[in-house]
Amino acid sequence: MTTANDPHALTPLRRARERFLTGLPLPDDVPADVAAAWRRARFFGVPHDLTEPADPAPPAGSALLTAARPVLERLAPPLSTGQSAVVLTDERLRVLWSGGNTPHDERYPDLSEQRVGHNSAALALRSRSRAEVHGPEHFLDLWQDVSAVSVPVLAPENGRVLGTVTVTSGLCAERSPHPGAALAEATVAAVEAELLTRSRTAERVLLDAYQRAAARPGAAVVALDGRNRLLTEAAAGLLPPSALEALEALEAREAREAREAREALERSAPSNWPEAQTGQDKPHPPHGPHGSLGPTAPHAPHGPNGPYRSDLSERPDPPAGSHEPDRAAEPGPATHPLELPDAAGTAWITQVCHDGAVIGVVAVIEPPVGLPARPVRPPRVALAGHSVPWRHATSRAAELASTHEPLLLTGERGTGKTFLARELLAARGEPAPLVVDAAQRPAADAIHGWAGPSADGRSGTAAPAPDRPLLLRHAEQLAPAEVAALNSLLDAYPHPHPRPPLLVTYTPGTPPGPCLQRLLDSLAARSVALPALRERPDDIRELLAELTPRPAPGEPPLTWSLDALHALERHAWPGNVAELAQLVRALAERRRATGPVRRAELPDHVRERPPARSLSPMEHAERTAILEALHSHGGNKARTAAALGIARATLYRKLRAYRV
Repeated sequence: MTTANDPHALTPLRRARERFLTGLPLPDDVPADVAAAWRRARFFGVPHDLTEPADPAPPAGSALLTAARPVLERLAPPLSTGQSAVVLTDERLRVLWSGGNTPHDERYPDLSEQRVGHNSAALALRSRSRAEVHGPEHFLDLWQDVSAVSVPVLAPENGRVLGTVTVTSGLCAERSPHPGAALAEATVAAVEAELLTRSRTAERVLLDAYQRAAARPGAAVVALDGRNRLLTEAAAGLLPPSALEALEALEAREAREAREAREALERSAPSNWPEAQTGQDKPHPPHGPHGSLGPTAPHAPHGPNGPYRSDLSERPDPPAGSHEPDRAAEPGPATHPLELPDAAGTAWITQVCHDGAVIGVVAVIEPPVGLPARPVRPPRVALAGHSVPWRHATSRAAELASTHEPLLLTGERGTGKTFLARELLAARGEPAPLVVDAAQRPAADAIHGWAGPSADGRSGTAAPAPDRPLLLRHAEQLAPAEVAALNSLLDAYPHPHPRPPLLVTYTPGTPPGPCLQRLLDSLAARSVALPALRERPDDIRELLAELTPRPAPGEPPLTWSLDALHALERHAWPGNVAELAQLVRALAERRRATGPVRRAELPDHVRERPPARSLSPMEHAERTAILEALHSHGGNKARTAAALGIARATLYRKLRAYRV
């Protein structure tokens, strides 16, 4: 905060706080972030003279506390003799552990702003960086002579905030940074190292279980843990995207149910909250010799060839079709069947457990009886990318394109809608589509041709062959009569006569008229929004490899310096992938220099990005929330806006303001 370096600034800040508590206007010299923090506390109804904190249910089964406990217990002895305290919270700012001494040793089980107002832990969680709060910057009376520094704890595998570590002491605003900053940073580093070690151990357990299950040649096996997905070649050829999504949903549900059952068991143990504070051991669910049995796992059912083996110390029983003798089930994690969507077969699910917790599942896939395995090839999508928004969009498009129903692809110009449509059709083995661009020529004949012979026998000269798909580009440029005709055909869908696939691309721009809006609404359930390139900068390097033309014989390939790559990743790309492809082609054709492309060789508008204004802590928090919501919803802005409770126009405005 702004007062941390100036002890004399605290006196007027104390007076300003008193004015605020009595309802008087604040002076102009009060830092904006401090005033905003006080107003939030008043909005949440936090009493400034709070003395009896609420006693919410203590968190149970915390993986963060399990990893942090050895580190914190090493700190406990020296803390007990000093005038500082260390507090560990989870991502909801619930206190998991505290130790040491402070001048005001009031302990609160919840440090969220809704409970206790402004504090360093809440600020660090919001800003994802180290934060200090001193004396009157706090809202509570009891913390007016306390200084605190907090550092967020980040998950090693994905950077998600897991909690915070806070060091508190007597008021020390004249010293910057806070004397406990180094201790807080070192504690967080040690906790994150322990988390990384445990994460690798859990991943190793999952990998071992996967390898045991996949030991049989040709086995179709999938292993999932919410972060990683391992598939054998047979499973990749057998499972459509819908089946993989069903398996991921099952893994998430079983992990959640096992965690809830574990928490219920821990809550039923006596003196649970003191154990969390002092580090005593907690009870664990019962477990077998090779890992704990998830508390909600059903009993192992009998498979088609007898009891299904559930012991992960050896590979699971093969599915139907094998000729191994029946074997009795042995103790261990239970196995149960899941019927996969789109007639993809049956998955025999086995929970994988480690340290008493369900860390993932292994699924052995049994193809449908009497049906040969049908390879389902995902689209190649040479406009490559592995970012979350792009993978979500392409996998969803592949799933929708697996049927003959119409498909709508939306997105800004240059995002690759037409290319993806061609790839989806090629992946299904369809013939080359008839491509009709409504921005260049009328589409009425193509629409009537796709519909098939009408009652009056009309058939346009440009109509596609009966089995030839129709790719209709730029639906926003369709004439009203063409939109009305397409609406009428879709209203009568499915048609008694089979029709070739229909794929439509749409570029949002001016508000659509009523007729076009009706068309978009009728296709909304079968639409995919492709993310803009600025929303997936992690894909830039992979795209460059795909877009760079092959060099002439004897010529070196086009490569990129690190500073040029950084400039490309920071550019907003209003023309998206098409603009990037044009830049790469221009450099490849005109460049005469040798060696990697340097930043100075890039166009001015790409090389020189205007400096962005600095964001306030609240804006940082809002930007982070928007990014997390975008990732959660695969880059879909409509679902993101609905999840955030704001209008889509407001979301677009904020994305532009925060240069997302």
